[in-house]
Amino acid sequence: MTTMQHTLTFFGVSALAMMALLYMRPELAHEASQLLAAPHKPAPVVVVARAPVQAPALSALMTAPAPAPAPAPAVLAPNEQPILALDDKATHANRKQQEFVTTWLSKRYRVAGDAANMLVSTAYSTAREIKLDPLLILAVMAIESGLNPFAESPVGAQGLMQVMSKIHHEKFQDMGGTKAALNPVANIRVGSLILKEYVKRGGSVEAGLKTYVGAAAFETDQGYGSRVMNEYQKLKLVASGKKVPTFTAPAAPKPVLAEKASQEQIAGL
Repeated sequence: MTTMQHTLTFFGVSALAMMALLYMRPELAHEASQLLAAPHKPAPVVVVARAPVQAPALSALMTAPAPAPAPAPAVLAPNEQPILALDDKATHANRKQQEFVTTWLSKRYRVAGDAANMLVSTAYSTAREIKLDPLLILAVMAIESGLNPFAESPVGAQGLMQVMSKIHHEKFQDMGGTKAALNPVANIRVGSLILKEYVKRGGSVEAGLKTYVGAAAFETDQGYGSRVMNEYQKLKLVASGKKVPTFTAPAAPKPVLAEKASQEQIAGL
């Protein structure tokens, strides 16, 4: 009973003190009444929408940096023709022709259809820009790398067209430097420019191919030009809608001239 009496006395004194405080500070009484009258509102739930993850398109993965604007095309004399310029039908090859070429190359070199389509489209667009036969570009790509964009030779030739990036580094300046040599689009563009330059300098496709493979100072190119032209002729038939086998039996290897010369020297001794 004594404890209860003390407790009631404590609460009574506390209540009197609170009433006195509220009487002295009416603003506190107003705030307390608003707080008690306000309805309880739950905290808002923030829902964060998660965007779906999509794989980038193949073209986005293989797009080269945009090159500098090309200079205006030179005005040709009435009797002057651009080297290896195509006629209107070949220059503006329809989609069906490119589909023929894409399907054939995809099967022949076991390249995914989307990747082959990107390579063929790039070759055709580059050919229209620099006035070079797209089928010749594709033939060089096929013989040089088998359409492998990451191929690299022991001497440092890189990419689809096996470009010596250290030698032709200035041609990659507008495309991000020599590190773009393994970019399929950049490699096709630079390789095609080099090929056209060599063909124009040599005066014929055969001479240009001999320089392209690095055999200009030698008597023979070890059959490189013939292999490229054979592939080119097949692609011409494919583009015209002809049925061409995708498999060709390998030809018997020809003796290397250097080895033949050494054998003759040994026989002479």
